[in-house]
Amino acid sequence: MAMTHLTLPRPGGVLETYTVRNAPLPAPAAGAAPQFNRIAYAAVHVVADPFADNDPWLDIAIDWDKTIAFRHYLWDLGFGVAEAMDTAQRGMGLDWANARTLIRHALEAARSRPGALIAVGAGTDQLAPSPEVTIDDVIRAYEEQIETIEAMGGRIILMASRALAKAAKGPDDYARVYGRILAQVKEPVILHWLGEMFDPALEGYWGSGDHDAAMATCLDVIASHADKVDGIKISLLSKDKEIRMRRLMAAGNTTSGVRMYTGDDFNYAELIAGDAQGYSHALLGIFDAIAPAASAGLARLGAGDAAGFHDILAPTVPLSRHIFKAPTRFYKTGVVFLAYLNGLQDHFTMLGGQQSARSIVHLAELFRLADAARCLKDPELAAARMRKVLAVAGVE
Repeated sequence: MAMTHLTLPRPGGVLETYTVRNAPLPAPAAGAAPQFNRIAYAAVHVVADPFADNDPWLDIAIDWDKTIAFRHYLWDLGFGVAEAMDTAQRGMGLDWANARTLIRHALEAARSRPGALIAVGAGTDQLAPSPEVTIDDVIRAYEEQIETIEAMGGRIILMASRALAKAAKGPDDYARVYGRILAQVKEPVILHWLGEMFDPALEGYWGSGDHDAAMATCLDVIASHADKVDGIKISLLSKDKEIRMRRLMAAGNTTSGVRMYTGDDFNYAELIAGDAQGYSHALLGIFDAIAPAASAGLARLGAGDAAGFHDILAPTVPLSRHIFKAPTRFYKTGVVFLAYLNGLQDHFTMLGGQQSARSIVHLAELFRLADAARCLKDPELAAARMRKVLAVAGVE
């Protein structure tokens, strides 16, 4: 590999000459998608239209062709697509009206590929949280989105609701809302418990600021409607809490068949590999960013090569922890930045101007960690694109 050099900033205004050290992981073989022994969804981003003549902090302009092409890229690597989730900037640039269009396009694309796995986020984001919003308003908002998605043939990921977090007085309100919704869905859903580190408006979800108490309420909801729950994705960035909940579900009389989908972008490799008492499936935003590495690692795991799985995935964990560092809700910037560096889109423009949500020092460290993880598909291209971003920031 030819030596590639560039100047990168470090904290404190220090500049260093950085040399790309690692060749990328080998490209997957063309043809049939890899075989996994875990269900693996990638929560996927949207591609903005950089040439739209609009007010980018206020207006939504999506490049539909590039956005759907990225879904095909993930399907080719063996992943399911988790559509219109927080990785797609739901509630941070993508509103319900545009999410509805995105869902329609993505479901049409999935139907063009036999066996393509896709599930779709249904929430209440058409309802602005306020003191006037009632529990019945929340139920109606969920029902509207679910009806729309099911009419298009989509399966549901039941997203956490900011409006419910604002309106609920305690655990009973959560039981009422989820009970009403789960009684109506056509197919089993994936529940989504998104922690306050991802979205501060969701603090106290399930009726308690104590995660153990909240977990007990969530488990009661699952146990009461287990036939309508495929699984639950929890995103609390705590492997201990996920393992505890996974074991409690496995031990329950009615919850033993309910899957755990890890949403832990800090500890995913360990949680997916599992232990003697079980493992987690995956529904992860980081799989958007590290898809080739994740695909290769999961294929190794599926072939019984746990050591090979960890050899590939372990170097990606520091990269993921950096992308998802606090304020965690800005992780989408790093996800899209890697798509740009790797030539999967030809610009670094995001809905809502979110490309400005991370500093140039953060992006420089992301570049270093992506190199260490062998996640730069074409190091020379990545370096050339990194130089352009650096130049805009004043680093020549």
